[in-house]
This record gives sequence, structure tokens and C-alpha cells, in this order.
Amino acid sequence: MVTSTKEKTKSKKRTTTKRKKNLVIVESPSKAKTIEKYLGSGYKVVASIGHIRDLPKSQMGVDTENDYNPKYINIRGKGDVIKILKKEAKAAKHVYLASDPDREGESIAWHLAHILELDTNSEENRVVFNEITKDAVKDAFKRPRQLDMNLVDAQQARRILDRLVGYSISPLLWKKIKKGLSAGRVQSGALGLIIDRENEIQAFQPEEYWEFPSEFKKANKKFKAGFYGLDNQKVKRIPDNEMVQSILKRIDQNSEFTVSEVVKSEGKNNPSPSFTTSTLQQAANTQLNFQTRRTMSTAQQLYEGINLGGKDGSVGLITYMRTDSTRISSIAKNDAAKFIHEEYGNEYAATKPVQGKLQEGAQDAHEAVRPTSVFRTPKSIKDKLTNDQFKLYQLIWSRFVASQMTPEIIDRVRVTLIQNGVMFRANGATSKFAGYTKAYPAAKAKDNILPEMEEGDLVKLAKINPEQKFTQPKPRYTEAALVKALEEAGVGRPSTYAATIETLKSRAYVRMDAKKFIPTDIGKMVQDAVRAYFPDVADLQFTAQIEDELDNVETGNENWVKVVDEFYQPFKVELNKAESEMEKIVVKDKLAGENCEICGAPMLERLGRYGKFFACSRFPDCRNTKTIVKEIGLVCPKCHQGQIIERKTKRGRTFYGCSRYPDCEFISWDKPTEKTLADGTTPKDGEEVTKAKTTKSKKTTSKKMPRRK
Repeated sequence: MVTSTKEKTKSKKRTTTKRKKNLVIVESPSKAKTIEKYLGSGYKVVASIGHIRDLPKSQMGVDTENDYNPKYINIRGKGDVIKILKKEAKAAKHVYLASDPDREGESIAWHLAHILELDTNSEENRVVFNEITKDAVKDAFKRPRQLDMNLVDAQQARRILDRLVGYSISPLLWKKIKKGLSAGRVQSGALGLIIDRENEIQAFQPEEYWEFPSEFKKANKKFKAGFYGLDNQKVKRIPDNEMVQSILKRIDQNSEFTVSEVVKSEGKNNPSPSFTTSTLQQAANTQLNFQTRRTMSTAQQLYEGINLGGKDGSVGLITYMRTDSTRISSIAKNDAAKFIHEEYGNEYAATKPVQGKLQEGAQDAHEAVRPTSVFRTPKSIKDKLTNDQFKLYQLIWSRFVASQMTPEIIDRVRVTLIQNGVMFRANGATSKFAGYTKAYPAAKAKDNILPEMEEGDLVKLAKINPEQKFTQPKPRYTEAALVKALEEAGVGRPSTYAATIETLKSRAYVRMDAKKFIPTDIGKMVQDAVRAYFPDVADLQFTAQIEDELDNVETGNENWVKVVDEFYQPFKVELNKAESEMEKIVVKDKLAGENCEICGAPMLERLGRYGKFFACSRFPDCRNTKTIVKEIGLVCPKCHQGQIIERKTKRGRTFYGCSRYPDCEFISWDKPTEKTLADGTTPKDGEEVTKAKTTKSKKTTSKKMPRRK
């Protein structure tokens, strides 16, 4: 039978239509691979690789005279990506926008819709999911929705506010203080907290007080107790040595103390809820020693998908990690209960798991950060994860499981000892039932076992050693403490804290000492200028109020233009005043105490992006620079000529090497001391030093030594 040309054309048309696929656009290539596998052959998933449009870098890009209309442009370098996206969209049956489920993700989707000329008023092409698992992704594609312009407006308002502040104040700082400086809403709030804490520390006046760390003995068992009071009255503080001596005169060290009171009780140590973005950053910093940026980067990898091999392939291991919520889905709760019953026993499963409390103004659109499957234990997939991925996944998994478990039960005992009216008190605690600490050992209460005692028993004083002490100021902020303080103040959002902290470091507004923030002179100058001329920008309460208003924009209760305008109009007045009144601050460079080897001019100590360095005073005619080295007062154990100096890797990690490098290549991660050099712990042949050498374990670990700079 002969087929007509018309029939052939119809057949070809049907075949072409049939072959058209649905196009799905996400942010990252790794996320694209995982999702494409779940959706099957009818879908093609491509990545925009983050934002494709933004405000221009070379200018303000905001029309302050015309409702703050933003001038968006295609991001430089994204031309090829945009071409591919347009081509794929034109050939697609339908286009779905599946960027992250938050304000920024909605904004990315909106920009994509603009570039691809999609109808945002009628088309339901926005798909969101809180976890990248097969069920969650497939379910999301059954319920696409229109773009949420309230979310887009909230993100746009934030971006425009930050641009107005940054691109107005920064040029002023360049003109009046030094080039390369910047200021921002959240950045100024964070810097202000660090500087205020430093000022408190410097102004702190220590006060003397005394303690009585003492040791008692009952039936050959020793236990510790502390001074409590005199003549049945609690003494809150021993202020001076005079009172110490009066107490000691009343104590007969050859006589025994009487047990005057024994109080036994049962206490509970309740689990914490699953992580939010902020609490995850804090726990990773304190327990894993992760910087905030490292935590968020690793969490992003776990969220987007890890290739587990076999039939699982690539799978998202945790739910979306940018969240204020502690809510857990009913499915996840049921799975956790089943796992806990099977793994630990019925008595460990909570009938009413701990319910976290939302911060005021927090958005409950997502769940807490949790594993996508509780049955995927850290141990079972350890060989598929990097070291950082495993540590963070184990932390998230353990905290989630613990949140669905029963409290730890603790037996507590309080014993009061008395002699001649002098009272000491000992507190004991013993874990009676592990509860949730079975899954989360880091939270386990420390045991302090006291010998059995009853009222009327006699105990012997074994040791008493009064110690003079002085009150201490509040400690400097660590990353974890700063994140907590920012969240409590309502400044910014936890998802922005990593970038904020990195900016403070890269601008050299702060330096790190023993993992704590110390403001630099340039940081103080910048903050003083911002506080003097832009008090609202520096004010924590005002910044928190802006965040509340942005939340109202997200819920549709505020107009974004109104929010921006109410901020900008008084800010513009402050800006004009600062332009005319702010005096130029001369930042003087210190003399380095040596001359340039090239031209003989004095060298100066200058502050750069990566810290202080020496530079020739004739710059730019002479561009000689030198790294500032810190000697530790020891001769190199390898060449016996050079000094051991402290150096930094490009990532800021400290190591130690010979000052005669490259003639002598001795390097060590651990700080050498006279003792380690004498006993050979620090090698004399230049090989690396590891802490494993000081342990009794037969296993040794190796550390990759840094490249010399």
C-alpha cells in the first residue's frame, strides 16, 4: 500500500510532538542530575547555575525617582547558559521552574520566566519541594503553581535595600577613609556586635573573689565539694582574703564534717528539636569546628544529592537547609518512631516528641533540617561521603533522631556538710536512663558519682585550697556565638550569615584569634563613621524592624515600594549630610623598622585583604612587598641555622616552618616546643608532625602539608 505525502507529513508531525519533553530548570548541575533520574524520560532537567539576572555591578541600578524601579541586566558570563535555556525552552512541551523553595529561589524563577518569556499571570510552572527524594519530587510535579509574587517582591526589596545602602555608603568610605571598604545593613549590625563586645572587655574592671575547691573522704572514697555558706545562710561571694582567713579559723582540719542534709531527686534532660539553619551553624561550629561557610557549603551538597551507587544512585540526604522552622512532617515522625522502636527499644520512643518554638516572625514554610530517610544511617553510607559530608550528616541525623526520643533520666543528689557553722555542698549526678543520648551522645550529662551518705554521717576533710580569682568579662564572639546573637537580635536571616561573616574577614574589619573575633582599627573606623552619620543602618532594632517588614511583604501585608521608600527618604537626608560634614580620616601606615631591599626606602606596615604585610613606602614606583613573619624563639631542628616561624596557608590555617625556606624545607602542623624538640616528637628530618604520634593507638594518620607561599 502506498502512503500519500500528506499522510507522511501528519505522521512525522505526530512523532515530533510525541518526542517533545518537559523542561525543568534548577540552579545546580548536581541537583539537575538527581531530579532528572527521578522524573524519567519525559523530562529534561537543566541548570541555570544560580542567578541569570541581577543589578549591574558598575552602577546603583535602582531608579530612586521612579518607584525604585530596578535595572536588571543579564549577568556577565551567563550568555551561553541563557542561549541554551532559550533553545531548550523553545523545543520543550512545557517549562517548569524548580529553583529552591525560598525567597531567593522564587526570585531566580521569576528572572528565568522573564528571560524565557513565560506567561507568569496564568501558567502554573513553579514547582517546589523541601527534599530531593523520588516521592517528594514526583509529588511536587503533580501540584505546580503560579509564581508567588509576594516572595519575589520580598526578595527584590531586600536586594534593593542592600544596594541602596552599599552603593551609597561604600563610595563615601572610599573617599573619606580608604579605598576598598564597604558597609551594609547586616554587615554593620554584625560588626557593631563585635566592636561593642570588645569595648566591654577593654572597659571591664575585674573584681576579686575567692573560691574553696575542697576534697572530702568517706569510706576511702574521695569527692569534691565547694564552700556554700555560714551558720545556715548561703554566702553568695567571698570578696577578699580577710573573709577567707576568718572561715579557715573556724575549720578544724583534724575534725570531721557532719552530713547535715541529703536531698535526692530525679531530673530530666530533654532533647532539643531538629536543626534550623541557625542552630545547625552553631552546633557545627562548636562540635565540628566548622566555619559557617563550610557548614552551608557541605549542607548544600547533602541537600542536592550524593551518589550512593547501586539502585539508589544520586539522592538528596537532607531536607532544605535554609529554614527557620522546627516542624517535622508526620511521615518523618512515623519513620523515626519505627526506627527507634527497632534500633533502641520501645522505651526510647517518645509518645509526644519535643516541639520547637518558632522565633517571632520566622517563616514556617519548610520543615526543620533533617535526614530525608532516617533508615539511611550515617554508618551505612560513610564510604560514599567525604569527611565533611559524613560529619555534618551524622550531626543532622543524630539530632533529628534524638528529637523524637524520650528524655535522659538523671538521679541527682545534693549533700550539705557542716562543721562549726561552716557549710560545704557537693552535687552528684548519675545517668539512670540514657534516653535520647543513645542517638546523640554529645548531649549526655556528665556523671559525678558521690559515695553513699546519710544525714548524721561523718566525713573527713582531705584537702582545702582557697583560690583567689577575679571576675572575667564576657568572652569575645566565636562564629557560633555571633550567629546566635544575630538571630536573637533579629538581624538578617541565618541563610545570609555565612556571606556576612566572610565579608567582615575579607575586608579585614576583624581578625581571628583562638577562633574568636577581634575588631581591627579599620573595622572600628568604618563602624564609627556608620554610627555617626547613619545611625539607623547601625541600629540593631531598626535593622530587625526592616526584617519584620520584609516578612510582611512576603505574606502580602506590605507593599515593597512603601517599605523601601520609608527607609530611603530619611537615609537620603543622612547621606547628603555625611557627604558635606564627614571629615577625611587619614589612615597612617606604621613604619616597619626596616628598609626596602630593592630601593632602600623605609618599609611600611600595611593592611590588605589577607591581613598585615610590609610594603615599600615609594609605592607605586617601587612595588616590593614582604610577608610579616612571627618567630617563636626556636632554632630549626633540621638545619640548626634558621628560626622556626609561624606561617599561614591560603585558607588561613597556621603551620610552622624554617625561615631559611627553600634552602631548608622543615615544616610542621604542630607548634614545636623545646620539649618536643628534645624528646624527638617534632621530627628532625623535616617530615610532617601529626597528633597521632603522641597517642598509644597503632593507627597513624597523615596530614597533607601546605604548599609554601
